[in-house]
Amino acid sequence: MSPFSETWLTAYRERLNADPEMQVIGEWFTVSMSLSCGEQRSVVKFAGGRVVQIDVAPRLDVPCAFGFRASADIWQKYLSASPEPLYQNIFSMLMRVPGFVLEGDTLVAMQHARALLRAMNLMRAES
Repeated sequence: MSPFSETWLTAYRERLNADPEMQVIGEWFTVSMSLSCGEQRSVVKFAGGRVVQIDVAPRLDVPCAFGFRASADIWQKYLSASPEPLYQNIFSMLMRVPGFVLEGDTLVAMQHARALLRAMNLMRAES
């Protein structure tokens, strides 16, 4: 299953929406974010800490507050079951992995830092 394919994103939605921790910390996590891997871009919409909509191939005018962009190699390292150092956490990646980029409104992303970190960690099936 490739990252950010429709099948992968559907499995991610099910995992995130069933996560008890996300249900507690995600009450105010209502935002759309993009996930970009090379030329592929997807938009995930959250409401109250739950994934409510996935757009696998959004048009250019689909709004999102912020997003993460990286190469397939970087995403593969991050999404692995046992990530190597620097690839274990989005914040360490933002500081130390030049190809991992936070785009858009960084203030909105940081206002939701705790829920965002959990949502990103749940991308790993083992989380």
